[in-house]
Amino acid sequence: MKQLRSRSSGPRPPLALAVPALLAVVFLMLPLAGILARTSWGELGAHLTSPGTTQALKLSLLVSAWALGLSLVLGVPLAWLLARVDFPGKAFVRSLVLLPMVLPPTVGGVALLLAFGRRGLLGPWLEDTFGVTLPFHTSGAVLAATFVAMPFLVISLEGALGGLHPRYEETAASLGASPVRVFLTVTLPMVAPGLAAGAALTWARALGEFGATITFAGNLPGTTQTLPLQVYLLLQDSPEAATSVSLLLLAIAMAVLVALRGRWAGAPRSAEASHRTAGEPGPEPPDDGTPAPAAPSAPRESWSLHAEVTGFDQLTLDAEPGTTIAVVGPNGAGKTTLLRALLGLTPRAHAALRLGDTDVSGLPPHRRGVAWVPQDGALFPHLSALANTAYGLRAHGVPRAESRRSALRWLGRLGVGHLAGRKPAQLSGGQAQRVALARALAARPRLLLLDEPLAALDQTTRARVRHTLRTHLDGFGGVCLIVTHDPVEAVSLADRVLVLDEGRALQDAPPGEVTRHPRSPWVARMLGRNAWPGTATPDGLRLSGGGHLVAAEPLPPGTHALAVIGPEAVSVHRGRPSGSPRNVWPGTVREITASGSRLRVLVSSAEAPDLVAEITPQAAAELGLAEGVPVWTSVKATEATLVPR
Repeated sequence: MKQLRSRSSGPRPPLALAVPALLAVVFLMLPLAGILARTSWGELGAHLTSPGTTQALKLSLLVSAWALGLSLVLGVPLAWLLARVDFPGKAFVRSLVLLPMVLPPTVGGVALLLAFGRRGLLGPWLEDTFGVTLPFHTSGAVLAATFVAMPFLVISLEGALGGLHPRYEETAASLGASPVRVFLTVTLPMVAPGLAAGAALTWARALGEFGATITFAGNLPGTTQTLPLQVYLLLQDSPEAATSVSLLLLAIAMAVLVALRGRWAGAPRSAEASHRTAGEPGPEPPDDGTPAPAAPSAPRESWSLHAEVTGFDQLTLDAEPGTTIAVVGPNGAGKTTLLRALLGLTPRAHAALRLGDTDVSGLPPHRRGVAWVPQDGALFPHLSALANTAYGLRAHGVPRAESRRSALRWLGRLGVGHLAGRKPAQLSGGQAQRVALARALAARPRLLLLDEPLAALDQTTRARVRHTLRTHLDGFGGVCLIVTHDPVEAVSLADRVLVLDEGRALQDAPPGEVTRHPRSPWVARMLGRNAWPGTATPDGLRLSGGGHLVAAEPLPPGTHALAVIGPEAVSVHRGRPSGSPRNVWPGTVREITASGSRLRVLVSSAEAPDLVAEITPQAAAELGLAEGVPVWTSVKATEATLVPR
């Protein structure tokens, strides 16, 4: 047991690293130990309560408090600008922020004197216009402390903002929140740990500022003589008192660092805490997903959709009220770009968008009436399910009581009303998705955008949420676009399927038509079918990858087409088949996978593209199929469907 414990503690550090590391710890500890060893403990109280020390302490607290306030007013917007906006000279501005952290404090004081002194760049103007003289005044000490301390706040908050995914702010905007409201109600609360860490470090740095203060503001008792300056004077007249005051400053600094506990620069917490913040469920009672019969009392309104999208995506989209469109296509096809163009959130594409009789193309995202539900729901982790659902209504100016009543009705309608008081970290994946959907619908959007809303759910939860979603989309008066990679979702939820490829619409048709005659190889494979592109010949198709396919109903020669073959129509043989099949190819079994009660056999061939056949386990056993086994495949001409592209 002892051996197991030793192994679990990790490998021993090499001696060549351990010794210098230990020396570094000793080097950092010795000055602190010197203060503790030289402190006159019996006179500590008298030293700290002397008139000069208490006066300097009060002034230090006043100066550091004002410096913190000024840093918050100026530094928070600056941190947001650096984290969220790309602009010319951004690297230079960030260098300016970092400069006071590496600049000698006395040099900073000289720079402040040359900028705000009586003979500086702005000093004469400030004195003549406002009667303000900063040097040798308490305001000068505040300015010096702010100059050296504000970078700690900016860097800490910028790091926290950089770790905050923009989808939370974008989702809030899609619910109708203005940029200022998003910043105050979503951004700041979510980066609160980073902001608190930066504020604490800023205050501590301002409290201990010495060089810039004495150079710019002087050392006037009661006016600019802060506690660090008092230590400097005491060293000359009373070293014991200087040691006692130094111990006080040391204790304050250590208290700040211990309180931060590693949260400098908004550092993430443990992996478990991060996952739970992102919405991982904690312990919860079973959820049967049964929706309550309650319904919102707001009258149903109807909005049609007309969009002309240009840029990376180029298509025209029209839909009547109540239409649900599934958007499918391979990765990089432009599906998410389409949604973000409709939201007005991407420069890659622009949408001339009309909802009902209103042209919203020139409106900012929060005024378009377009609600977005990203893949993970993007529930605001600092708000309860009820507050999340009421967020859009509150952003539109609905009174708090009315918005909460409406939010409760929507949560009840989606079967999660009993979870109204829970935070997102306490919800399961299916519950969080329903809360996100309730939040979007409660905001009364004209256009609803769902980006793979069920992708992260298990099969059982997905089926339950899919049924719930279908029920409520039937009563939605606007148009809904659902991005999905799941053919079941596309068929069961949508009235139309829009197939995208490289930003172009390949097909826009009812699900049944897309299932029978897919025009995209990717969609055909998504539906579980073989899809071979090629050029039509008098008797079939000349395949793009080489080979020839005979079809019972050929297209006009020269037509670019797609041959669609169901895997159940492919026959597998150990020897060359005889009889009626017009299409016969030799090949090798490359992979065998289970699909429900049947097996899918992938066969590669030098004479045709890869082909998937679907057979029973009994047939596979009788044929002795395994990876690497040579086989023959055959397809009847009547089983190959040619679709123009």
